[in-house]
Amino acid sequence: MRRTTKYPVSGANSLWQIYKTVSFWKVIKNFIVIQIGRYTPFLPLKNWLYRTFLHMEIGEKTALALMVMPDIMFPEKIKVGRNSVIGYNTTLLAHEYLIDEYRLGDVVIGNEVMIGANSTILPGVVIGDRAVVAAGTVVHKDVPAGSFVAGNPMRIIYTKEEMEKRKGHSNK
Repeated sequence: MRRTTKYPVSGANSLWQIYKTVSFWKVIKNFIVIQIGRYTPFLPLKNWLYRTFLHMEIGEKTALALMVMPDIMFPEKIKVGRNSVIGYNTTLLAHEYLIDEYRLGDVVIGNEVMIGANSTILPGVVIGDRAVVAAGTVVHKDVPAGSFVAGNPMRIIYTKEEMEKRKGHSNK
C-alpha cells in the first residue's frame, strides 16, 4: 500500500481546483526550474537547481538523466539517495489529482538505485537501496532493497537474494 494522504474535494474535480491546493506562483517557478533542468546535461548544475529551488533531497553523485520529470507541484516531497541513476524521461510523482480527492505522498529512492528510462514512480512509494527498476515500469508499490522489478503492473522479477546468486555473490 502506498503512503499517501487523501484530501477530499467537493464540486468540480480536484485538478480543476488545483490552485486551492498549491500556489500558482510556486507552480510557475517549479515549471521554469524543471524545464531548465530537464534539458541540462550538466549533472552538478541540475542537482544544484533542484536542491536550491525545488527543495528536493538529492544525494551526492546521483544522476537524473535528460528529460526526467520531477513532480511540478510538490517536488519537495522527493528524496533520492546517493549515487543513484534516474533514467531518461522518467516521471517522479508526489501527487495524484482524482475526481473526488487529491492525494500527496513522499517518494523515497534509496542509495545506488537504478531506474530505467520511461518509468513512472507514483506517490507514496519507497524504493530500497541498490534496487533496479526496469525501463518502462510503473512503480505503484514499494520496491524492496536489492531487488529487480519490472512491468505494468510492476512485479518483482528477482529478490535481493536471487540477484546476489545471479551475480555469484551468494552468502551461504
